[in-house]
Amino acid sequence: MSIPPPTLVQPAPATQSAPRRRLWWHRLVLGLWYRPVEVLDEARDRGACSAAVLLTLLSGALGLLASGAFRSQWRTGPREVAWQLAGITEAGVLVASLGLGLVTHAMARTLGGNGRLRPTASLFVVVFWVTDLPRLLLAFVLPEQHPVAQAVALTTWGFGCALAVLLIRGQHHLPTLRAVGAVAVQMLASLALLKLGSVG
Repeated sequence: MSIPPPTLVQPAPATQSAPRRRLWWHRLVLGLWYRPVEVLDEARDRGACSAAVLLTLLSGALGLLASGAFRSQWRTGPREVAWQLAGITEAGVLVASLGLGLVTHAMARTLGGNGRLRPTASLFVVVFWVTDLPRLLLAFVLPEQHPVAQAVALTTWGFGCALAVLLIRGQHHLPTLRAVGAVAVQMLASLALLKLGSVG
């Protein structure tokens, strides 16, 4: 039995992968606007709970301050009532945001996804509120029924939908159509309740 000659090609030594650098929340928030694909890929399987809570509280505060009813209460009514209203609003926005993240994760798992809860829920909340910030800021100068405000709301909502689909597709390794199905109900509800307000 002949012995094969020794090969001159040696197997490459096993190399350890470089540690992933920390994804700071400001890089996550800003990066979603100008390099969303790279940022979502970098954020894969990472939780972003602090950024999600910060953005939720900030968005709730912006929405409250832009409300004419709250400003009127602050100017003319007891300040204690205004502070109570602010606290209730912030708590409600936090609970609603948590619910959105949990529902999105549950929908993705139902459709065959295999992602983890913490990254999915927290990053979905981040995407949801980051893309809503232009509408919230514009509400300080334009009423929600104004055509410009409506156009901005629709544009940012569409961008948020695209980011949410990319997020779920990457986190749960789902095809695009299933990722769309995982976020469709939440995004349509947000369009009806938050983005457009009372149309007509």
